[in-house]
Amino acid sequence: MPNNVAASMRKGSTVQKVVVPGAKSTKAASKKKDEDEDPGEGWDEWAQGKALIKPPDQLELSEAELKEEITRILTANNPHAPQNIVRYSFKERSYKPTSAVDQMAVHFVLEGSLLHEDSDEARRLRAKEGLPEETATVDTGVEPDEDEPETSDTPVEDGGEVEEAGEEDRPDSVASKTDRKEPKVTNQFNFSERASQTLNNPLRERSCQTEPPPRCTFTATATQWDIYDAYVEELQKQETNKEKQKAVASKKDNDKGKKKTLLMETQTDDITKVGKASKIFERMVNQNSFDDIAQDFKYFEDASDEFRDQEGTLLPLWKFQYDKAKRLSVTALCWNKKYQDLFAVGMGSYDFSKQGRGMLVYYSLKNSAYPEFIYPTPSGVLCLDIHEQHSYLVAVGFYDGCVAVYNNKEDGSEPMYKSTAKTGKHTDPVWQVRWQSDDMDNNHNFCSVSSDGRVVSWTLVKNELVFTDIIRLSLNAAVSEGAEQQPGIACGTSFDFHKQIDYLFLVGTEEGKIHKCSKTYSSHFLETYNAHSMAVDAVKWNHFHPKVFISCSSDWTVKIWEHTINPPMCKL
Repeated sequence: MPNNVAASMRKGSTVQKVVVPGAKSTKAASKKKDEDEDPGEGWDEWAQGKALIKPPDQLELSEAELKEEITRILTANNPHAPQNIVRYSFKERSYKPTSAVDQMAVHFVLEGSLLHEDSDEARRLRAKEGLPEETATVDTGVEPDEDEPETSDTPVEDGGEVEEAGEEDRPDSVASKTDRKEPKVTNQFNFSERASQTLNNPLRERSCQTEPPPRCTFTATATQWDIYDAYVEELQKQETNKEKQKAVASKKDNDKGKKKTLLMETQTDDITKVGKASKIFERMVNQNSFDDIAQDFKYFEDASDEFRDQEGTLLPLWKFQYDKAKRLSVTALCWNKKYQDLFAVGMGSYDFSKQGRGMLVYYSLKNSAYPEFIYPTPSGVLCLDIHEQHSYLVAVGFYDGCVAVYNNKEDGSEPMYKSTAKTGKHTDPVWQVRWQSDDMDNNHNFCSVSSDGRVVSWTLVKNELVFTDIIRLSLNAAVSEGAEQQPGIACGTSFDFHKQIDYLFLVGTEEGKIHKCSKTYSSHFLETYNAHSMAVDAVKWNHFHPKVFISCSSDWTVKIWEHTINPPMCKL
């Protein structure tokens, strides 16, 4: 047999085989023959084929470099595994990166049907098929030992016998298929199929039986007298029930009154909660819609003013109106010193023959569509003033001679303080009111002037207004020839207190005169200025110069004065 055939047979002996009875003897004989064969010249050729071939571009290393040990650490991490896998976390409601990445890479999978001969499954298979132990032996691919007994002593000389043995040795040969019975190979795992059936919960019926209501049978004979007595008893019961119901009704009325007040309070509380948010929302809408006006208010400049000689133009910005105050005239206006976007407007009528209701209204530049506060008044408002420190207090003078104080912090439209005939109200219209500094007891107070000639100081004490007359204005009439004219009462129209001297103040009259007065001398004037020919509408001390004041009148003149000099310094 040639050497290359023997080598190929040695190489092919590593293939797994299933040993069948009758094939062992031929296999052993062929193996012995292979060992006895001399390789000869063919062996040298096969050995030369395993010689190392050095490529031309291989590096040439020295002995030291060849002996150098290079340590490399092999890890089980897969370099191709993705590192940016994210999964949705239902707990945190967001995508989170996954740190655990599967590093295993499967290159080849083959599900086999071979069983180990010593396994329990192989024994069960042999017992099931009724095969002897030798016929069901499973070869794991390892060559049999050399010490196995030879079944045939006849040497095989030619290649034909070797080929025949090889054909018999192969499990897929026709002879092996006909001679041996293929065993049924089951799964290599110990598989068992199990099933269970759950029990349905038994139905339960619950029922209950109520006891029947008690019954009784009643029979009697009634006469006319029995019927009459029954009616009399029923009438007495009805009368007693009516008396009880009257007593209960009185209690219910009281309870209903209390409940109504509670309901009103709760409703107002709910409205105030929504009202604040709606007010802010309304301001935002108005500021967005009137943004152009706000920009003009800050940065408007008319280019045509360059061509006018000392004349300018007025640009109307906001227009404030209230539907329920359309027929009323604006009689007074005062800005809030603390909140500079807020101002109060007094409304009444200058047509003194047709006097009626009035109104006190607060407007804000942040919302020109609707007033912030509305106070209807029974008489027309002629003047008002807002407290500088306590901006929620406003003093108001009316046409009927009353003065009142309103508090913006309190709910309702009624004033907190109001003068009456018993508390010293004016008998004529009040033309001006002005807050003063607190007194020695830290009580708020303000002053007022009226056409009845009185300048009155009003003090807020607990729940009432306490008045004090500062001065009564008298008119020194000129004496005509042949008759004497009694001096009358001067009608005050305006006043103003000195900015530095608390007791010094000026009073303008309807006759056009200005009186310089003092709180310490209430019987006479310090000085009188023949200022105007008509009523003095306003008089004001200078904020920067303590001796200078200004006055304006209905005679269309404005004059600047120094209180130590009688004639005016300037006339406009």
